[in-house]
Amino acid sequence: MATRLRRIGWALAFLALAVFGIPWFLWGVDTVVLGLPVWLWWHIGVMVGATLLFWLFARTDWGIWIEPDPTAEPDDKPTAEPNGDRGGDGR
Repeated sequence: MATRLRRIGWALAFLALAVFGIPWFLWGVDTVVLGLPVWLWWHIGVMVGATLLFWLFARTDWGIWIEPDPTAEPDDKPTAEPNGDRGGDGR
């Protein structure tokens, strides 16, 4: 299971992706590089970075914040409703 430090690291990485996803500092910049506006190059770079970040996350720590912690005490695990209904369509 992921340590607390890894959870914080992933949270900061995804926060940085959200912060730098929109290049506010490039608004109004008309510079063109290789025939494309520099803001478009920024967007391409962010998308490549997001792809690599999500790939690494999926390969190493998929399940953080989603799957229950297997090392948790039995009392900490979610339980079914009092009537035994666990949800779903009953299959």
